[in-house]
Amino acid sequence: MAEYLEIHADNPQPRLIKQAVQLIGQGAVTAFPTDSCYALGCQIGDKEALARIRRVRELDKKHHFTLICRDLSELAAYAQVSNRTYRLLRAHTPGAYTFILPASREVPKRLHNPKRKTIGLRVPANNILESLLFELQQPLLSVTLILPNETQPLTSADEIIDALSKQIDLVIDGGDCGTAPTTVVDLETAVPEILRTGRGDPQPFI
Repeated sequence: MAEYLEIHADNPQPRLIKQAVQLIGQGAVTAFPTDSCYALGCQIGDKEALARIRRVRELDKKHHFTLICRDLSELAAYAQVSNRTYRLLRAHTPGAYTFILPASREVPKRLHNPKRKTIGLRVPANNILESLLFELQQPLLSVTLILPNETQPLTSADEIIDALSKQIDLVIDGGDCGTAPTTVVDLETAVPEILRTGRGDPQPFI
């Protein structure tokens, strides 16, 4: 059975944040709220946890995961960021965007787009997630929490417990998140390209 932690969305309890990070460090597959919708995630280097997430979501090895970073400095450690791109990122983080960027050497090769050597990264505007990442001191590997054969993500911790309590290790309840995913922006191209329109306003990149 998955452990359940109800964490205050505006003022996350430090004791519960530490408890969640300890479990993640021990290999927990975790459901957590973001500024777009609930996600599944694990520690970046945990191959077994990553494999379990693939099984839960029924994803093949071609599916690209996202690295959730606590701030722009951490993001820049996992991507090759030009001065122009850095200024663009600084103006739009934190926020409900996923940015496609050339991966740095810090990113395990199994997480790259094999043809383009890119990676999706984001810095979310969510207090719980920000506290988790600060305590963890490294990014979380993540994917939107959409069940197989469904088109919309789960929106509440109760739904997640009902559906996945025997398949994952930890559910963090931060309230309802809604169903809108992030807006995905490809910044590897000469001109930014919107790959998916979601909660983040695409206009600044058009």
